[in-house]
Amino acid sequence: MSKVLDYLLSGIFWFLSILPLSFLYILSYLVRFLVYYVAGYRKKVVRENLKNSFPELSDKERLKIEKDFYLYLCDSFFESIHVLSMSSDEISRRMQFKNPELLDHYIGQGRSVVLCLGHYGNWEWIPSMTLGIKEECVLAQLYRPLKNKFFDRFYLNIRQKWGAVSVPKAETLRAIRSIREDGKSFVMGFMADQTPSPSNIHYWTQFMNQETPVLTGPEKISTKGDYVVAYLDIKHIKRGYYTGEYV
Repeated sequence: MSKVLDYLLSGIFWFLSILPLSFLYILSYLVRFLVYYVAGYRKKVVRENLKNSFPELSDKERLKIEKDFYLYLCDSFFESIHVLSMSSDEISRRMQFKNPELLDHYIGQGRSVVLCLGHYGNWEWIPSMTLGIKEECVLAQLYRPLKNKFFDRFYLNIRQKWGAVSVPKAETLRAIRSIREDGKSFVMGFMADQTPSPSNIHYWTQFMNQETPVLTGPEKISTKGDYVVAYLDIKHIKRGYYTGEYV
């Protein structure tokens, strides 16, 4: 039964992926209605976080952000599905990277780059950065394997479509050692705004008016290996269009 459901979902996702994004955004409104108004998915958590983060805003202003967030969440899901059938030309037009020569400069020197980014924009489109880097290197991204096997395969499939390598978080150091032993440079992406596991919480800070544990893995790895640290500054231009600038 599980395999039948997997095949069914695969067929549905593929069919959705070939539809224009403009149509998928219409579906996004419908799904937002179900997720937000019917299921109330994590509404209490979102509302509490917004209240803590923006105490100066009125309830009405926070409510607008709340609703906009749920639409963004649904947009992101459909944009991720769209990757299945996206061409290189389309993804390059919709996800534009500024100054890739910054990474090429360091890779050309034989150095490797720890690339930090956050959960903003559509991070499933970011692996298309491989299309803009000219110097030869291993482009890798860390990820946390999902318990649901279908969605784990789905996200690995779209993340590796443009030639990037997905590295399970627990195998980070092993992967880095293997790449370096092969005499190659790497650019490895870290979702640096994730919550560390309880055993790896070593630093706290005030963020958005809340005590927040900070992921220190990128700092430790870059210091130990003398790697360049860069940040990918994502901007959401409009629905279906993003830019990313390497800093």
